Amino acid sequence: MKRYSGNLTEKVSVNVNTSTLAAIDLLVDNGYYSNRSDFINQALREAVQRGGDHVQRCAEEAGRGLSEGDWFMGVRVLALREVEECLAQGRSLRVCGYGVLCVDEDIPLEKLFQAVRSIQVRGRVAAPRPVLEHYGLA
Repeated sequence: MKRYSGNLTEKVSVNVNTSTLAAIDLLVDNGYYSNRSDFINQALREAVQRGGDHVQRCAEEAGRGLSEGDWFMGVRVLALREVEECLAQGRSLRVCGYGVLCVDEDIPLEKLFQAVRSIQVRGRVAAPRPVLEHYGLA
């Protein structure tokens, strides 16, 4: 089973008020954070944690919206074993989510295309080129 081993981070560009950036730089220069990115990542994690109830509610709503779907948030790996289980049970998947979907490279394309009806990801799909093209992700 060959899995995605790339970087699981995304570069985001934001505009920051000059006085806010000065305060961040002061904290970095005094050793509270290793760099600006470290500060911003920590602030974002804390903000998401504070809004955890909202995130949970949105995740539940997104999951309920699928009758035969597989909803995820974060990193999701689609492996050959799961594809074969779907085929054996005579069902197909609609994979939807936020984050990174990693499609194992050892899944035969015809099995994958038969088992997975659609893929919709807000984020990144790490998969062989024919998979990206088949699902309109290329």
